[in-house]
Amino acid sequence: MDQSIAYTNTDWSGLLLRLTLALVMLPHGAQKMLGIFGGYGFKATMSFFTESMKLPWPVAFLVIIIEFVGPIGLLLGFGTRIWATALAIVMIGAVWTTSGQHGFFMNWYGNQAGEGFEYHLLVIGLCLSLLISGGGQYALDRLF
Repeated sequence: MDQSIAYTNTDWSGLLLRLTLALVMLPHGAQKMLGIFGGYGFKATMSFFTESMKLPWPVAFLVIIIEFVGPIGLLLGFGTRIWATALAIVMIGAVWTTSGQHGFFMNWYGNQAGEGFEYHLLVIGLCLSLLISGGGQYALDRLF
């Protein structure tokens, strides 16, 4: 099985997977990077990650970059497998550091101390599917 990292199936499922993942993750990245959609922006997010969560600054920086640039790459189908891998790692890290302690379910009714990890599992599943299939139709990866 000698496939390039840029190889992609030509079916529609890869397109649907990457567009769904991009449209779900881009607002989260924009919150962290630009401070829109109710976010705090780059400086405040870096401060929160490094001071409150005690993440090393390179890790905090990479989380913000991956969540903002990754979905843009996915929208274009450029580096699909790389961005899917990076986003899966970010989600695993989020479960490990934050959501895992709150159980499975999201905090729909405000009766938990925080959000569970069901959302993260869905994102990880989308990422793994993209790792297998590639970006699909209209992916720039197909040019390479």
